Amino acid sequence: MRTVLRALATAAATLLVATAVSPAPAQARPEPKAPEGFVALRSVDPTIIQEMRYTTAHTFLGERVDGYRQPVCILTRPAARALHLAQKRLLRQGYSLKVYDCYRPQRAVDHFVRWAKDLDDQAMKGEFYPLVDKSRLFDDGYIAEKSGHSRGSTVDLTFVRLPALPTRPYRPGERLTPCFAPKSERFPDSSVDMGTGYDCFDTLSHTDDPRIQGAQRANRHLLKRTLTDVGFVNLPEEWWHFTHKPELFPDTYFDFPVDRRSVAGR
Repeated sequence: MRTVLRALATAAATLLVATAVSPAPAQARPEPKAPEGFVALRSVDPTIIQEMRYTTAHTFLGERVDGYRQPVCILTRPAARALHLAQKRLLRQGYSLKVYDCYRPQRAVDHFVRWAKDLDDQAMKGEFYPLVDKSRLFDDGYIAEKSGHSRGSTVDLTFVRLPALPTRPYRPGERLTPCFAPKSERFPDSSVDMGTGYDCFDTLSHTDDPRIQGAQRANRHLLKRTLTDVGFVNLPEEWWHFTHKPELFPDTYFDFPVDRRSVAGR
């Protein structure tokens, strides 16, 4: 009996040691949060319309983009405050700003890069890059491995005449119309006519392309002038792309998700 008890004790001790040294189950790494200095645009100006495209399938990828959990515009506080000033000016003229994209996590940029390298995936070519060979997206500057959006002071936007009509939902698989087609033929997104749709990979999207004339050119110049007056700088290749200067985080590319929890309480 003593021999049996000694054997049981030894086995129990061995089990306790094994349990003590065995690694704990792996825990999911918590998502990074936005640092101080970032805010939800709605907390600064709730009147600016938000149509966060990359939370939907109506993108040049044809699907929701990685890192976009909720349709919320997140920006650095100085950029958000500057948009508030621009909005006040436009409201007096019967217009409202509408943002398409604000802060963009690095994981979303990585998603763009993976998509651009997959030359077989051209599901959305008919709308977003009808005249551009997908193999040239990097060389022509439409896709890059880093984006100023990930620093938090860059925004893609347009403006709409009030009262604003809601944009109808995009139906995956619907017939695609080139992004530079006449406004009556393009996907209806309630924007004033800028000559092209948002994210149009074409030289017609260059802010001062001489082929854009009349009301389309006037609309682009009104947007650019309004934002320039409050500290934004336009990217000449994209009429919708503006960066607030000086940037609060000029050298940091963040990767927290686009989610209200990333800026909870701000």
